[in-house]
Amino acid sequence: MLTAVAVALVALDQQRRAAVEEEEPMSWLTSPWHDLAIVAAKAALMYFTALVGLRLSERRTLAQWTIIDFVAAVAVGALVGRTAVAQSQSYASGAVGLATIIAAHRLASLLRFRPVLGKLADHRVRVLVADGQVRRGQLRLCGLTDNDLYSELRQRGVFDVGELQYVLYEAKGGLTLVPRQATPPPLVAAGLQVCVGYP
Repeated sequence: MLTAVAVALVALDQQRRAAVEEEEPMSWLTSPWHDLAIVAAKAALMYFTALVGLRLSERRTLAQWTIIDFVAAVAVGALVGRTAVAQSQSYASGAVGLATIIAAHRLASLLRFRPVLGKLADHRVRVLVADGQVRRGQLRLCGLTDNDLYSELRQRGVFDVGELQYVLYEAKGGLTLVPRQATPPPLVAAGLQVCVGYP
C-alpha cells in the first residue's frame, strides 16, 4: 500500500515539474518562489545547526588546522551546501549527517592522544635546516623547493641560512627558526626528539 502511494506521489511530482517546465522556458535559470523559500529556509537551518554543533565541539576545530580539521571542514561545507540546494535532501538528513561528522571529528581528536593513531592523523616534525645546511631530501619529502624555503626565510628577516641552527617544519605547516646556540632550547629539543628523518 505504501509503495503504491509513493509511486503515485512521484508520478504527480513529475507531472507538476513537467507542467512548470512547459510554462517557464527559463526554468534552468529561475525557480518558483516556494522552491527558493525552501532553499533559503534549509540554508539558514543548516547554518545554525553547524554553528551550534561547532560551538559544542572543541575550540581547536576552528583555531588549529590539522588533517582531521581540514577533512571535517570540507565535509561540513559540502553537507551544508548540498542540504540547502538539493531538493531531494531534507533538512533532517543533512542535520544527521552534520552531527555525525562533528561526532567523528571529536572521536578522531581524542584518538590523536594515542601514539600510533596520532602519527596517522598528524604530520611529523621535520628538520629542513641543520647546522646552517639545507637538507634538500627533507624539503622534497615535504613537497617544498629551495625557493619556497628561501622565500619564507626572507619574509622573516633571515638572509643567510648559515645563521640558523635549525629550521623545523612543524606538524601544521609552519616553520620554527632557531638561531645558532650552544645548546637548543628545551622546546626545540623536544621537537627534535619527535621529528622524523633526523638522527
